Amino acid sequence: MKRNPRKLAWTKSFRAAHGKEMLVDSTLAFAARRNIPVRYNRELVATTLKAMQRVSEIRARREKAFYKNRMRGNRQKQLEADRKLVAENQHLLPLKEREAAKEMLEAEKNREKMEVDAEEELEEEVLVAKEKVKQKKKKQRLIVGQGPEEMDVDGVLGKIPSWLR
Repeated sequence: MKRNPRKLAWTKSFRAAHGKEMLVDSTLAFAARRNIPVRYNRELVATTLKAMQRVSEIRARREKAFYKNRMRGNRQKQLEADRKLVAENQHLLPLKEREAAKEMLEAEKNREKMEVDAEEELEEEVLVAKEKVKQKKKKQRLIVGQGPEEMDVDGVLGKIPSWLR
């Protein structure tokens, strides 16, 4: 049908192009087909079977890690979508569950409000701390003699004797 295989979701090329499969992995090289006949050797067969088993274990572990990494943010998104669905369709829930859902949504709003309040308090504390640091630096400047009163040109020139000017 002359379709692009990268646009058909079930093809290997689609999965590779959209980050669904591992592309660069050393274990995938073992799956490549080789048409070179090898003379039978019992030791070689035994080591090959052990290697095949070990490679399949490694590949399974890597695929699991790849999948976990790819799905990391989906749980939070799914929870948010579920909460939105419950909030929009509370009229469809039975009475007991409707009340429980309302309580849960109110508790969540309160928790979010408390988090926002805590963030605001933290920001206020940071601003107060910064102000204290600024005041400390200002005091240090005044002690050292780098304050604004030392920058007064007329006052400085007034203190200098005329014969040095």
